[in-house]
Amino acid sequence: MDSTGTDRFGTDRFEAGRNRLASLAYRLLGSAADAEDAVQDAFLHWQAADRQRIEVPEAWLTKVVTNLCLDRLRSAQARRERSAGAWLPEPLLDGDPMLGPADTFVQRESVSLAVLTLMERLSPVERAVYVLREAFAYGHAEIAEILDITESASQQHLHRARRRITTARRGGEVDPASARRIVEEFLAAASSGRTERLVALLTDDAIAISDGAGLTEKLLRFDTPQRIAAVARAGFKPTPAKQRLAGGISAVHYALVNGAPAILFVPGDRVVGAVTFDIVDGRIATVRGIAAPTRLGRLAEAWRKHEPDTPLITRW
Repeated sequence: MDSTGTDRFGTDRFEAGRNRLASLAYRLLGSAADAEDAVQDAFLHWQAADRQRIEVPEAWLTKVVTNLCLDRLRSAQARRERSAGAWLPEPLLDGDPMLGPADTFVQRESVSLAVLTLMERLSPVERAVYVLREAFAYGHAEIAEILDITESASQQHLHRARRRITTARRGGEVDPASARRIVEEFLAAASSGRTERLVALLTDDAIAISDGAGLTEKLLRFDTPQRIAAVARAGFKPTPAKQRLAGGISAVHYALVNGAPAILFVPGDRVVGAVTFDIVDGRIATVRGIAAPTRLGRLAEAWRKHEPDTPLITRW
């Protein structure tokens, strides 16, 4: 085979595993844009490598992507950004291949916005061990090889990561029909200004987080049902000013984002805002408002290719 054929074979081999690598990088970084960059960097490493000496390409590429992501997590810039109080995971529309394996509850949970946020409490190595083991079912011997640590160290990192995430996470899987009903009730109460009903839909320790459409340096946080209800009532009530900010009259659609129920604000075919909900025991425990364009790029692109259901609200 000539060099052109060899290069083509090498590219095809890489592309066959691109989605799996992107899913790994997204879980490690919580950002689709950063995950795409890490996978592209891995492709450059792959092109430059002596591929005839690579016995198991999947293992080699997994190690490269994992360590590229760890370098990003350890960088001074990442530490500043993630500690400044303005970091949220980038949401993805369900069906996006970057969400990766979803055969088990643990795999689905590992890519939820709730767990991606909790993983910020882990060290980069703990995060890598947790993702490789829980989402991709790597054995500790394989993880040790990928991360250049011992098997016992891998086991210890996993134990600490599981403990920290299990202690902080709330609830389990929610029936899809019940989740949709609760979100529709929340939207109806918020848009009509029914504060008492909003409070009743929230857990006693509910929290709401907003990125302020990227206009604030830090995330906005609200931590009582009454405050959340007041903010939701003000935020969901349509006004001409909000319509101008959104670029027109929006339809409000129900969607699944990272496996969780969500509503999307869509003027035309552009997604300009997403609100996601974590539901525990039939009530809403966490509300996340995401409207910064830098966090919605991939979701918005996926939505344009999506065949939406009838909107919950046609004119917001």
